[in-house]
Amino acid sequence: MMRDTILDRLAPHLWPLAVANLLANIGIVVTGGAVRLTGSGLGCPTWPRCTDESYVAHGELGLHGAIEFGNRLLTFVLGAVALLCFLAALGAMHRRATRLSLLVGLGIPLQAGIGGITVLTDLNPWIVAGHFLLSMAMVMVCVALLDELRSPDRGPAPPLPRALAWATLASGWVALYLGTVVTGAGPHAGDTDSPRNGLDPATVSQVHAVSVYVLVALTVALLVVAVRGGHHWLARVTGLVLVVEVLQGVVGWVQYWLDLPVALVALHMLGAALLAAGLARVALAVLPHRVDREAVADGGPQPHAATRPV
Repeated sequence: MMRDTILDRLAPHLWPLAVANLLANIGIVVTGGAVRLTGSGLGCPTWPRCTDESYVAHGELGLHGAIEFGNRLLTFVLGAVALLCFLAALGAMHRRATRLSLLVGLGIPLQAGIGGITVLTDLNPWIVAGHFLLSMAMVMVCVALLDELRSPDRGPAPPLPRALAWATLASGWVALYLGTVVTGAGPHAGDTDSPRNGLDPATVSQVHAVSVYVLVALTVALLVVAVRGGHHWLARVTGLVLVVEVLQGVVGWVQYWLDLPVALVALHMLGAALLAAGLARVALAVLPHRVDREAVADGGPQPHAATRPV
């Protein structure tokens, strides 16, 4: 008798659900940035309730309350997508995909908890930075899931491109972290009464810029090595990441010279999420991957193969 459970029905949709997982995690970075950029970070002044008397926003909180409460509701959408993706991976009997989708799902309540702490500490910039960096890590896990499901057959990269790829990833993390330091020194606190980190914005911006130069230099070096070594997949993803880095750098400089207009800051946050995704893709590209193992789990073929080579 053929099984017909919810897991079986979800299994063929593992790939689109994994894509939705990534898009949702990038999307909530942008909406979270919108909360801060509109000064709505304390629109709901407490957590987990919106106010001491209510879990939902009400008219007295105005537009800021509606924006902050709406962003909180998006967490449930994120959780629903993660749950469906996890169930689809279970149905496909894909062990590695199951573990990665579970990791994404576990990150959501952790992220919500840190978000709550940011509200309870009146948007302390160092905690806000941690909130953002966790989102970057979750984006990277989502990319690892996509790489597990659909990626070209490849062996381990030689030592030089592998070292450059991991150095690029580490440099990228430094640049992302320093970006949060710049944000913590800047004017977009999320609320007019929220504290800043006390650092000089011009100085930390210059330090951040240097970290970006190092990142771009490492990426260019990796691209040259990948092209010369005939590592086509690595060259392809590295080239795309380099484009993201250059565009992100241009937006960063323009927003700096224009005194941080809201629209450009939001675009810069989207670029940071795309950069995190790209950095993960580069690091994964130097690791071995066997296409013929994608459709095997628990010693047998997947009944609902959700993978194919790129």
